Amino acid sequence: MSDCPLSLEALPPNLRKHVDPTAPKPLRGMAAKGLVPMGPPQLATALFMLTFDPEAEIAGQARATATGLGDRVLSAALRDGDLDPRVLAFFGEVLSGKETYLEWICLNASTPDEAVARLAVEASEKLCEIIGQNQLRLLRHEPLLRALLSNPRALRSTVDGVADFAVRAGVDLPDLPALVEARRRVFGEAPPPAEVVPTAEQIVSQFAVAEDGAAPLEEGKRLTFTQQVIKLNISQKIKLASLGNKEARTLLLRDSNKLVAMAAIQSPRITEGEVFAIANSRTAHDEVLRCVYNNREWLKNYQLKLALVKNPKVPLPTAMRFLPLLRDSDVRDLARSKNVPAGIQNQARSMMAKKEAPQGGGGGH
Repeated sequence: MSDCPLSLEALPPNLRKHVDPTAPKPLRGMAAKGLVPMGPPQLATALFMLTFDPEAEIAGQARATATGLGDRVLSAALRDGDLDPRVLAFFGEVLSGKETYLEWICLNASTPDEAVARLAVEASEKLCEIIGQNQLRLLRHEPLLRALLSNPRALRSTVDGVADFAVRAGVDLPDLPALVEARRRVFGEAPPPAEVVPTAEQIVSQFAVAEDGAAPLEEGKRLTFTQQVIKLNISQKIKLASLGNKEARTLLLRDSNKLVAMAAIQSPRITEGEVFAIANSRTAHDEVLRCVYNNREWLKNYQLKLALVKNPKVPLPTAMRFLPLLRDSDVRDLARSKNVPAGIQNQARSMMAKKEAPQGGGGGH
């Protein structure tokens, strides 16, 4: 599938023959019509892949099937945070005008900012309101902010609210009338003189914190770097989260503003080691931790699950969900540990007591 951005590995082995261009045409044709039993996320992925099929007939059929999928399939697929971003962007295009589905796409954190920006250009009043509530997206992706503030369908209250927030966060786009008006509302005719500080791009260049393989900053340089980053406004810190390396992300993950910390944890460049450090952190933002324990890909790491169980900041019901997935030796350690929440310790003791109880139904004493 030379043109398809997804490899065959995007689907389970038993389904790959239905999207493989070298497979018999009838197999691909069945999948293109949605006739192969598969879960909603797999079906959505397969249809996207088949739109790149070398046979125009199959590609067209796959697109038509995707456009006409029912609520049951779409509600499960489009809300799935693990669905590939490119698949979500595709459905944003083929479901144009279908309001409920577009809402699910815009609410899915995995949907690319570029796809939401395209939808924002002609979004309805309600969809504009939904898009406007995702403050991180708006600060992270300037074309989205521009599209929303320029959309004639957006309510005045939505535009004003988004513009006021953007101005307070440090966004300065003098060619956007909505932001010019917001600056007057927020700061008066003359905004207060701002201290001249480097931009995110300048900091990345000055301290060479773009490449993840770069050597750690020396102590003195790290202090200066930290001082410069602290001076940045929210908008520039969010930009730094996408431009900077681990050195920058580590600092931003501890930022007091949760939007900044969320921008860092959602960076596509974040490493397993950084995620593990968050799972162990007792000072991480609740939303950042939620991002970790709701990510199915990260949860494939056993040590991460163990760290989440031990972390008192993780909600007890969530930690309890991971407890049965741990090895007996680790559950036994948790049963004895004084450094884990009491609920976890008690549940671990209960689990070990059941495992160590004599088996069989003798009933004697």
